[in-house]
Amino acid sequence: QVQLVESGGGLVQAGGSLRLSCAASGRIASIYYMGWFRRVPGKEREFVAGIRWSGVTPAYADSVKGRFTISRDNAKNSLYLQLNSLKPEDTAVYYCAADLRGGFVRVYDYWGQGTQVTVSS
Repeated sequence: QVQLVESGGGLVQAGGSLRLSCAASGRIASIYYMGWFRRVPGKEREFVAGIRWSGVTPAYADSVKGRFTISRDNAKNSLYLQLNSLKPEDTAVYYCAADLRGGFVRVYDYWGQGTQVTVSS
């Protein structure tokens, strides 16, 4: 089992920044890959960014590339998402998720409860 707890969401004006955190506990050593997702009511959940727990090969959705940065701190068992140049369309609930299987296709078995990000225009 892996437990994930997000924090850092809030209300920010367009152009502003936020830093989201995801604290992981439990079977940390089994984590292969972690990702950030977001969901807007009435829309499909969207992949935002992902990274191997080893820290290599981050991946980003085109909509956030150049504005968001994913990172992790293994010593703190934490995943981060730096959100810069925020736009109103970035408003969503943001979730972190963990893949322990390490297969060719990402399978996220563990999810946090989410943190709300609201960007005002």
